[in-house]
Amino acid sequence: MSIGSGTMKDSILEFIVQAANKYDFSLDITLNVKGAVITGTMISAKEYFNTLSETFDDGNEVAQMLSEQLEKAGEAAQINNSEAQFLHMKETKVYCGDSKPTPSKGKILWRGKLSEIDGFFLGRIFDSSDKEA
Repeated sequence: MSIGSGTMKDSILEFIVQAANKYDFSLDITLNVKGAVITGTMISAKEYFNTLSETFDDGNEVAQMLSEQLEKAGEAAQINNSEAQFLHMKETKVYCGDSKPTPSKGKILWRGKLSEIDGFFLGRIFDSSDKEA
């Protein structure tokens, strides 16, 4: 376990995140975070930032600048071999209690601190609104 800012993080999960960042791969995963269940596909920081930058592609000058900076952040994350601080996901759903997941539609990107994740398992949760492959 790594110690950073007085908090612990799972060294196995950190290793998986570092590998995803370095080799740009994705993996279905479900996380337990402060009582919530977060499920989706873990992606590299590069893919996360590149996808996020596309949101600003067709905007004004400021949006274009944001898009470029997000792409640079993605490139830097892939090169940086230091310890991982964040996990990135796409097609994310958050379950709190017995209610329907939030958000339930659309391309949802999620970024969370590794030090805040209480547990995880490989694979994702599918509900009746999902199309399982």
